[in-house]
Amino acid sequence: MIFQDNVIKQYLKNVYFITGTPCGGKTTISRELAKRHHLLVYDIDEQFEKHQKISNSAFQPAMNRVFRDADEFFGRTVEEYKQWLLDNTREQLDFVLLDLICLSQNQIVLCDCHLTVEEAEKLTEPSRIVFLIKEPSNLIEGYCNRPDHQGFSDFINSTTDMEKAKATCNATLKSINEKRYQDIKNSDYFWVERSGNSTVDETVRRVERHFRFAEPHKSL
Repeated sequence: MIFQDNVIKQYLKNVYFITGTPCGGKTTISRELAKRHHLLVYDIDEQFEKHQKISNSAFQPAMNRVFRDADEFFGRTVEEYKQWLLDNTREQLDFVLLDLICLSQNQIVLCDCHLTVEEAEKLTEPSRIVFLIKEPSNLIEGYCNRPDHQGFSDFINSTTDMEKAKATCNATLKSINEKRYQDIKNSDYFWVERSGNSTVDETVRRVERHFRFAEPHKSL
């Protein structure tokens, strides 16, 4: 079954999307916004295991692929790894949209996710999405150093050749996000680029103004 874009947008009218590129600050900013405005955060990465359990290998093969160990996982070529990541995101999106429709009927939901400009155009209005971005080079160190990604850090550190595994990850993430980064910056969407001088408070205030969260929410 295929739903038209206008139908999806109507049913997601209470969802605000915080998306962008890796290490742009999506998780930090969405949680700080939720704390300040008493909102629900829906993090698609946290939902993956639940979605995987109800998925079907015939329809979601990437989500159900099993790897023997870290060496097999990181031993793929950059192109193979990239395609698998893209397929995972595409397959999970159906589950995500249904969750968001259910959760947002009577409340505002902040969705911490990975949308491209093209996907944003289909799912929401510019006033309900912000892109938080970071130049996509050497992303893996920042990713592994995050407390919420300790499992991934342990996994990559279990490889026989950790430096090679990290190089593969960096090349894969750069390959996926280089064009996205430029597409976002060249779009009419609201975006904030993370730099060494960025602060959480400053970024939150900019996103608040864009979403008009400084104003009291109208009852739904």
